[in-house]
Amino acid sequence: MGLGSFKALGAAYVIARDAEAGLAQGRTYVTASAGNHGLSVAAGALAFGARAVVYLADTVPEGFADRLRGFGAEVVRQGAIYEEAMAGAAQAAKDNDWALLSDSSWPDYFDRPHTLMEGYLVLMQEAVAQMPETPTHIFLQAGVGGLAAACAAHARLAWGDATRIVVVEPDAAPALFASIKAGTPQVTTGPESKMGRLDCKEPSLIALKGLARDADDFMLISEDDGATGSAACADAGYPTTPSGGAGFAGLLAARADPDVLGLTPASRVLVILSEQAS
Repeated sequence: MGLGSFKALGAAYVIARDAEAGLAQGRTYVTASAGNHGLSVAAGALAFGARAVVYLADTVPEGFADRLRGFGAEVVRQGAIYEEAMAGAAQAAKDNDWALLSDSSWPDYFDRPHTLMEGYLVLMQEAVAQMPETPTHIFLQAGVGGLAAACAAHARLAWGDATRIVVVEPDAAPALFASIKAGTPQVTTGPESKMGRLDCKEPSLIALKGLARDADDFMLISEDDGATGSAACADAGYPTTPSGGAGFAGLLAARADPDVLGLTPASRVLVILSEQAS
């Protein structure tokens, strides 16, 4: 779809499923986005005769808003942070009888994000099919946790307990880390992260439940770690953003004390670059 991100497998998949059931044509889908999720909603709506309205916080660059408009979406600015934009989208859905299509989940909102995460399984299914040996480790970057949870679930199905699954978040947005530590969902605070796609202060409840079951470790990386990771990916010929390369950044940071996560020279490590460099 030319979106340059794993998110193409998510919201557009939900809209495709609705179209298959005869529910998408003429429907308005509304969401908030810190990045690529909004593009998936917009592209899916365009492909299946629906309409997309995307709420953006003030911190999201206008260049991204223009990309959304290029896919036919209406852009609405609301709030200083993602969570405030999401509140605006949820209220608009109620006021206008629109379909709210978030990539996160919360009490009484599970069905669409669950279907969305099913779409993410394709990425991991393809990776498993192409790997000649079981990896010893997977480093999975997380915002609200949807991609990480889907990948971890399929990895456990394919490889059982043979693979150590490590979830990586920015230390400015430790939503999953803090929730696992507390044993209950947490709303966290922190400065704005340059790993903007991962700068989510509250976890998806579906993702949190899955990762509590499937992940072995949760780690935080600094802004400098994120920049180092994306630079190393670019040097290797795989240009990505600090968000897209955060799993690899986690691996590089873990090498400073490899015994903590059981890394050795013989380790086979899978990382996912989740978006191209913008």
